[in-house]
Amino acid sequence: MSFSVTRTSHSFVAPREPTPNETLSLSIIDRVAGLRHMVRSLHVFQHGEKPAEVIKDALSRVLVMYYPFAGRFVDSEQGDVCVACTGEGAWFVEASANCSLEDVKYLDLPLMISKDELFPVPSPEFDPINLPLMMQVTEFICGGFVVGLISVHTIADGLGAAQFVNAIGEVARGLPKPIVDPVWIREVIPSPPKLPPAGPPVFPAFRLLYNTMDVSHDAVNQIKAQYFELTGHRCSTFDVAIAKLWRSRTRAIKLDPEAHVHLCFFANTRHLMQQLLPAEGGFYGNCFYPVAVTARSGQVATAELVDVVNIIRIAKAGLPGKFAKWAVGDFKEDPYELTFTYDSLFVSDWTRLGFLDVDYGWGKPLHVIPFAYFDFMAVGIIGAPPTPKKGTRIMTQCVEEEHMEAFLEEMKSSA
Repeated sequence: MSFSVTRTSHSFVAPREPTPNETLSLSIIDRVAGLRHMVRSLHVFQHGEKPAEVIKDALSRVLVMYYPFAGRFVDSEQGDVCVACTGEGAWFVEASANCSLEDVKYLDLPLMISKDELFPVPSPEFDPINLPLMMQVTEFICGGFVVGLISVHTIADGLGAAQFVNAIGEVARGLPKPIVDPVWIREVIPSPPKLPPAGPPVFPAFRLLYNTMDVSHDAVNQIKAQYFELTGHRCSTFDVAIAKLWRSRTRAIKLDPEAHVHLCFFANTRHLMQQLLPAEGGFYGNCFYPVAVTARSGQVATAELVDVVNIIRIAKAGLPGKFAKWAVGDFKEDPYELTFTYDSLFVSDWTRLGFLDVDYGWGKPLHVIPFAYFDFMAVGIIGAPPTPKKGTRIMTQCVEEEHMEAFLEEMKSSA
């Protein structure tokens, strides 16, 4: 039997009530050129009662407070992207599958239904890069459902997007309004003088292959214990996972031992702006700083895993100082102007964003699958395997075919 999805309806969902008709400026971080892309994720739920109808209704209510998500990206007279709050709405698609979630292993990888069938397809009448949000709710014959979410990074970072989706869940469960009030105030984000542009960003075209691997809690905890014994300090699961990934990839691509390899991840900076952001939270714009780690290829490849963790921890410890310097313009290179080369690895953590807490009324998701991958950058995403599996899931699109076999061997190795 072949499994398929049929899209049954599509429309723009506008805010339930009138909303301000205005044009909102975005922060200097929101406007980073590399963020003008669509982030895709699938959210798998075991049970629901008319979930598409319930979520669509809740979306229309939540868009009253989060009305920029119902607008469109436009360019200002100065050439900067901003949000025209037109109230036109978010693109919403309803669909049905001809199988149960069990039939397709609850969308555990490898997928038995193409991901393209589970994401909303935009109408040819509009450019999807100008829409902050698109959603598709696919109902399965077992009563389960999958939410295919596409959001443009320009309007919200991961924490902000998860805050918005949690708000939809809260209203779907019957709350009169979201627990946390959304806050725009993009003007409080520092806006230091920009350096003269070095030219337009270069987006190479690598032929990167996708892979997923689960790491047990025991394996992670063993490295955590070793690190604590060595340093007297604790480290996180994220630290261990990206250290394992970075070292494995460095060994696999076999650059000259003296050549530099780079690791980059985007650290939340809301805690560094406590005097400017409301104490009760609610800010959903991009509020992060790129933490960059650079070392010699030979150093990373030959190091013990705890030593690679330490390199990462030292870089993280420098975040407050570097962010403070950037905020007042004390920098020689713009940290937000990223370089995409094969010696660079970009990683992100999807376990702490809040997507795993979303509840539309029938329980939290069994599984959240991010698809934040691009041909121009080597990427690793730290996530969680589907319930009831335990451990840490490392999803990658970071090596080309000639290096994949060696990469997989290194990832499987415990040495």
